[in-house]
Amino acid sequence: MPSVLTSDQVNSYVNDGYVIVRSLFDSEEINLLRRSMEEDPAIRGHFYDRQDTSGSATKMALWNHPGDSVYGLAARSERVVDTMEQLIGGEVYHYHSKLTAKEPRVGGAWEWHQDYGYWYDNGCLFPLMASMMIALDRTTAENGCLQVLRGSHHMGRIDHKLLEGEQVGADLARVEEAKKQLETVYVEMEPGDALFFHCNTLHRSDQNRSDNRRWTLLCCYNAARNDPYLEHHHPGYTKLDKVGDEAIKQAGLKFAAAEEDANFMAAPEAPSGMKDQTPVSTLQS
Repeated sequence: MPSVLTSDQVNSYVNDGYVIVRSLFDSEEINLLRRSMEEDPAIRGHFYDRQDTSGSATKMALWNHPGDSVYGLAARSERVVDTMEQLIGGEVYHYHSKLTAKEPRVGGAWEWHQDYGYWYDNGCLFPLMASMMIALDRTTAENGCLQVLRGSHHMGRIDHKLLEGEQVGADLARVEEAKKQLETVYVEMEPGDALFFHCNTLHRSDQNRSDNRRWTLLCCYNAARNDPYLEHHHPGYTKLDKVGDEAIKQAGLKFAAAEEDANFMAAPEAPSGMKDQTPVSTLQS
């Protein structure tokens, strides 16, 4: 199956560092994905909290290999993988996926960062990596939707530092200068919409102070030719077995098999080079 993107959408990704695809998953598919996140024992059994600087937490679950669950099939679906291969340019493999669950009134914030700010330290030589975020719920400015700095991927990788709390964020002074020149975009989406974004695109999100939860599923990909040179908790090149787009509905509400439990991870630690750093306050600018 070819990429789902038009030429204009590809140009938007190249220029802006992201592109939104509306209704990439229909209502039946998104219902299956949402229920799997809510009901799968493997997901529920591997939740961990990631705190922001104020102590508010986002609940997360993370797994390395997609498997045959309904959410694994979504990550392996042709509409997703073929689109990623167009954006990255060549064969890709699944780097990892994760659920980010911001509960009403208590969901934590994420500070400005680039995904490649982490993945560089994992031994990935080139920024030939990207993510797709699927909205499981309606995401709005009020419930802490993702924010991106339009065009920030053109800045290249920015140094990242350990922050107060449990997060690693981009150099604060450089981010503040970038914000003066680049537009901050609030990525508001309906369930089933998907955001494809470059690994060097700066992004963050606010706390969820609304009465509505904000759950999203993120699937991350690396170019096959960008196999990490370091052993790490995320996988090296692993051949990705694509499935047809119909596989999601055919599977129905299929959970992770017992043998897939090893794919799930505990909360990742900060890169080894940052563990001895004194955390930086996000109040600095």
